[in-house]
Amino acid sequence: MNPFRTVNFHVNMINMKTRSYTMSTRAQSARATGERILGAALARFSTDYYDDVTLDAIAADAGVTVQTVIRRFGSKEGLAKTLTETTTAAVTTQRGEATAGDIAGAIDNLVEHYEQVGDLAMLLLRQEERIPAIADATTIGKRFHADWVARVFAPWLDARSDAARRLLHAQLIATCDVFTWYLLRRQSGLSRDSTRQALTELVKGVLK
Repeated sequence: MNPFRTVNFHVNMINMKTRSYTMSTRAQSARATGERILGAALARFSTDYYDDVTLDAIAADAGVTVQTVIRRFGSKEGLAKTLTETTTAAVTTQRGEATAGDIAGAIDNLVEHYEQVGDLAMLLLRQEERIPAIADATTIGKRFHADWVARVFAPWLDARSDAARRLLHAQLIATCDVFTWYLLRRQSGLSRDSTRQALTELVKGVLK
């Protein structure tokens, strides 16, 4: 056995492991940086109007340079698009936990969702007519909400004829909409439990 070949083999193995570790560390660092930027952007978009949010502010909040933000996401519009994709995935998972035919469970699921993002949704809806990036996000949200209603209340909807089904579907979409939650929770000042009760009674009234 050539001792030099053996030594070279072990050195190469060490180098490969070192490179692999370095690449893994860099990947984790890059992922963490991206998550910080997205978190900072979400915080800004959750409280400020779109026009008032700047890449400088997001970069400062995330502890990176503006160049890093641009390199990762391209622009403020690119950030908004990425946030839409990530939040849509999270919403799909959370709202997907509601079981079809379970009114109480559906309202619990809905209220939990609106307690987390209802105020953000209302802020976005106020801007959708002006900002294309926001209009894209709200359009996805409205479509998802309509599909969620169709799935969760399928036992009642499927028992109706076409015209009656469309009417009931529209009524349930409106009753379960974030604006209804906002009127009850924010405008009327109801507690979370009272809001849940009000929505449950409204839904049951529509289903009658």
